[in-house]
Amino acid sequence: MTGLTLPVMRDTDVVPQPTARHRQSAILGTYARVPLTIVSGEGAELIADDGRRYLDFTSGIAVNALGYGDPGLQAVLRDAAAGLIHVSNLFRTEPAEDLAEWIVAHSFASQVFFCNSGAEANEGAFKFARRWARAHGGPAKHEIVALRGSFHGRLFASLAATDRPRYRAPFRPLAGGITIVERDVDRLAAIMTAETTAALIVEPVQGEGGVRVLDIGFLRELRSLTRERRIALILDEVQCGLGRTGSLFAYERAGIEPDLLTLAKPLAGGLPMGAVLLTADIAAAIEPGDHGTTFGGGPLVSTVARYVVERLADPALLDSVREHGAWLSAELSRLAAESSHVRGVRGIGLIWGIDTAMRAAPIVDAVRELGLLILTAGDHTLRLLPPLTITRAELARGMATLQTVLT
Repeated sequence: MTGLTLPVMRDTDVVPQPTARHRQSAILGTYARVPLTIVSGEGAELIADDGRRYLDFTSGIAVNALGYGDPGLQAVLRDAAAGLIHVSNLFRTEPAEDLAEWIVAHSFASQVFFCNSGAEANEGAFKFARRWARAHGGPAKHEIVALRGSFHGRLFASLAATDRPRYRAPFRPLAGGITIVERDVDRLAAIMTAETTAALIVEPVQGEGGVRVLDIGFLRELRSLTRERRIALILDEVQCGLGRTGSLFAYERAGIEPDLLTLAKPLAGGLPMGAVLLTADIAAAIEPGDHGTTFGGGPLVSTVARYVVERLADPALLDSVREHGAWLSAELSRLAAESSHVRGVRGIGLIWGIDTAMRAAPIVDAVRELGLLILTAGDHTLRLLPPLTITRAELARGMATLQTVLT
């Protein structure tokens, strides 16, 4: 190494360190992250390492329903961290039992299975549905049907039920026995049979698939068809459940009840948690050893989740979500009428999609430069998912920014 001279370091010298903004990440690049390093949050705003504030219409992709820095959530988390964090599911814990009882008391379900994510909840629901179907119809009754536009996760079975060819193609062959069908009752009736179909999985609001709010009549027809043919109806409310539509559960607006329902995202206030809700009929088919989870329903996350679900079930909060949703509907419809760049808007409560004539990603970048964070839901759809605790003034500020860019 002749010719290379290294400087002599003194104790007083400071070695320059790369900042979080510029250093190369050691995290696997499964996400195309934006050039923004978040260090804190307050209310409906996120704060970057340069001190700039951003109005957040993403909520951590529908996770941070209570916004940032919620005092009650922080207090519960601190108290929970002082107690048991993990003991495994070989033993019972009071927080998990208490949370499950609360969910059962506020839903259609008779029992609950806790896990760690939405994809894991959907994989569990598939297994539970097939176990139940086998008990009633034998091995032939195993097929699972999903709808066009669906997104149920990125694991092998949930990916097979996800209508994103770009996500699916690199990982074929995916789990078998899963079919994606058009959102059409006649097509579904022709494919689903009592002899071979175990379950139909449906998002009441297809979030990743363009924020498509499924028609109430359509949902009721699906419930009637699946009940008639003894097919389990799974509702995926991972993104649209727990207050996002203005009711605690999205199925309530249709006046139906599923056989299984999956939850995650806002459930534990940002801690990893998912859940599968089951009727007594489905639960009766499950035996010890049929499924498992190491971390699901641990005492810390269950304690936090109990606080979160009580907040999200508050009638005053749900009323405000519905009122904000009606206001957003009017504002977005006006924006669509004024802007040639907007082709249509869809949504309910605080989950909205804006179809654009141009690609959505550059619009996301443009509004971020103006201090607003939003998402995409496909190549030509913008997605708005603000915290459920957002104020009307903050919504108006975000809409003004959108209008600046889109008009």
